[in-house]
Amino acid sequence: MLDGVSLDQLRTFIAAADEGSFSAAARKLRRAQSVVSDLVSNLEGQIGVALFDRSARYPKLTPAGAALLADARGIVRGVDFMKSRAKGMAAGLEPELSAVVDVFFPIEAITEAAKDFRVRFPGTPLRLYVEALGGVYQPVLDGRASLGIVGPVPTAPSSMTSERVAEVAFLMVAARDHPLASFSGIIPKAELAKHIQLVLTDRSELSAGQEVGVMSASTWRLADLFAKHAFLLNGLGWGGMPLHAVQADIASGRLVVLEIEDVPPGGLSLPMFAVYRTADPPGPAGRWLIERLQQCPRKASLHT
Repeated sequence: MLDGVSLDQLRTFIAAADEGSFSAAARKLRRAQSVVSDLVSNLEGQIGVALFDRSARYPKLTPAGAALLADARGIVRGVDFMKSRAKGMAAGLEPELSAVVDVFFPIEAITEAAKDFRVRFPGTPLRLYVEALGGVYQPVLDGRASLGIVGPVPTAPSSMTSERVAEVAFLMVAARDHPLASFSGIIPKAELAKHIQLVLTDRSELSAGQEVGVMSASTWRLADLFAKHAFLLNGLGWGGMPLHAVQADIASGRLVVLEIEDVPPGGLSLPMFAVYRTADPPGPAGRWLIERLQQCPRKASLHT
């Protein structure tokens, strides 16, 4: 008989428990009190458990009823979630939004956007990848992600559409005890060549054979920005980092900003773009996320 339990019975059971009486539940549900009483009684008969103690003036949840009330709420919430999600999908909303984000893009900005996303699209799960350089394009190209937030790459795939999102400040830094940190004046490229440059490497093949921002013949290559950060702090080389990732280190003196030949004072400003397959543009949730991230210069500190 358990297979015959209906959502109507469960919703009525929850209303009776929340309102404290069958008459109050009837008013809330806009139904006759006898209907509410019958629905609860039939539910009790089907599951073989007394949900309410009716010996007093007002029905009171039994211990079993109190335990099963949580189960009933979970079932109703799950069905309501499924209905909401199906409604969104019928209107063209993605069943899941997968996005890949450049490691240079501030995670704080992504987090703030995700908070709003959760409220705006409660039925749409979010899957997030974090990659670097051409690796940001790869999940979009192979269909694992519907959109990407990427930095500049020398050769972007022709099958992609891009939209400018924001700019990220990018600085050359070294540990305070690194030889370059004590160099007086603008550091010439000849001097840079004497020291190891820490370079973020591409885990994809999209930029194979292409060098981006490499100024020294001696390089150590790391595939993880956090590893590069740790290496910089330990004086193992010099290199470029997004300002938001090293701002606290600069303020504390652990890292020093390097003034380098042909690099503008105060560092570079890296444009960031939203990209997606031209033949498969993002749906409502993806479009909303792009537009939300385009507000980042106003809602998140990408620069000082």
